[in-house]
Amino acid sequence: MTVPAVPRASRRAGAGTLSAVGRFYVTTPIYYVNDAPHVGHAYATVNADAMARWHRLAGDEVFFLTGTDEHGAKVAEAAEEHGVTPQEWADRVVRRFQDAWTVLDISNDDFIRTSEPRHRVTVQELLGRIHDNGYIRLDTYRGLYCVSCEDYYTEDQLVDGKCPVHGRPVVEMEEDNYFFELSKFEDRLLAWYDEHPEAVQPVTKRNEALAFIKGGLKDISITRTSLSWGVPVPWDAGHVFYVWYDALVNYLTGIGYGVDEARWTGWWPHVHHLIGKEILRFHCVWWPAMCMAAGIDPPKEVHVHGWLLVGGQKLSKTLVRDADGPVRLTEIAPQALTEDFGVDATRYHLLRDVPLGSDGEFTYEGMVTRYNADLANNLGNLLARVATVVGSKCGGTGPAPDPGSPLRAAAEEAVAGAVAAWERWAPHEALAHTWSLIGAANAELEANEPWKKDPGPEVDRVLGSALEALRIVALLVTPAMPRTATEIWRRIGLDGSPEERRVPADVAWGGYPGGVPVEKGAPLFPRRKD
Repeated sequence: MTVPAVPRASRRAGAGTLSAVGRFYVTTPIYYVNDAPHVGHAYATVNADAMARWHRLAGDEVFFLTGTDEHGAKVAEAAEEHGVTPQEWADRVVRRFQDAWTVLDISNDDFIRTSEPRHRVTVQELLGRIHDNGYIRLDTYRGLYCVSCEDYYTEDQLVDGKCPVHGRPVVEMEEDNYFFELSKFEDRLLAWYDEHPEAVQPVTKRNEALAFIKGGLKDISITRTSLSWGVPVPWDAGHVFYVWYDALVNYLTGIGYGVDEARWTGWWPHVHHLIGKEILRFHCVWWPAMCMAAGIDPPKEVHVHGWLLVGGQKLSKTLVRDADGPVRLTEIAPQALTEDFGVDATRYHLLRDVPLGSDGEFTYEGMVTRYNADLANNLGNLLARVATVVGSKCGGTGPAPDPGSPLRAAAEEAVAGAVAAWERWAPHEALAHTWSLIGAANAELEANEPWKKDPGPEVDRVLGSALEALRIVALLVTPAMPRTATEIWRRIGLDGSPEERRVPADVAWGGYPGGVPVEKGAPLFPRRKD
């Protein structure tokens, strides 16, 4: 069945109608518009979305920012290849990202585009402060430049004379640039990491950042004269800012830096960046140093995720319809996954199978296996069995749960584990704890076989407790599978939406009221045969 979309009442900056217990500002990387969105982008964005949804469920005031990175040589090249201006190209591609996030039910409060006037204001304000503070100087730069990376490399970093990341030939460049004096921040960065050991997660990525700093920092070029597609340097009209120094500032643009003092100072202490490991150096070395140079605190936390690695030939045959051979991750559009598996099944797979911080294999076969095992056989089957037996034994009216049910301990354990896992950025563990309750509820039904018994108090106790388990499951899966959570909520006869509830208060055992109609409906997740 197609589960209806959840109304996006949460799309409001700050979710101001809530009685908040804290603030949570979460960001994704902003995605480069030289190409279309792919499943790697979806992985990061769905994880950030799940964390935002979790914190809303916990009653926090949340601001969730994503967007697109639209300046630099790669975009200018792509635009020229397609016979349009860089702005026209960015306008065309950005809609593909916005459409992809709409399809995936991403609940971002804002979408930043670096070509927007508000971003130019913030970039010029921040870099202007760094310049005024004496950390930017003019010099001549000579180096080996990869257009795809928008970065320079030394000879010993190249592989067979080519970029180590993209395998493309590098270009030898020489031009007058303004340099950020990163070398002046070695000691300050090391001291900051000592004082804030939690600032980069997981610890292995923190150690990588520390190793880079301890290896010695060099001043870095932050402007270009060979390019016009970028934010102009306010003190020298012949230069534009290098795309990375433009892009990193988006996290401040989204909260009004340079425009709204109260707003940005209220949100910045609560920022959490979610990034891929390939951009660790920019976010965990350059960015905190830039913040220090501008006189503001570095970001509170940076969470670094690994890469999705594609394996399995069947993936290309199923999800990339015109591909003849092995498929690259960048060829898998998020919409292809949602069309094949559904929105919530796609979100569940991305959250469940690749822990944040680790690399993970992405295969079509793995999605089918996870779909059938967890969604069709466990969650979908539990809801169908309970609704069917309530219809045949209780006249379609759900009974109240048993306060002394054996499921109560399983529910309390699952809730405690899931809450702790969400709080430490471990969605895969949170979902595993949630599925332990689903498994316990299915086992309790098998042990008692209410479908074989006559209607009465014993059957009511078993079914009421299973309905209570489903109520708690609906709340716990809300960050990961909002449509599914709302549909379960509706079918077991509850008013409103699980998104309107609060954790942990509303996951205490005994919240199912009983005496409400239960609907069987079509299979929530029909089993797949491929």
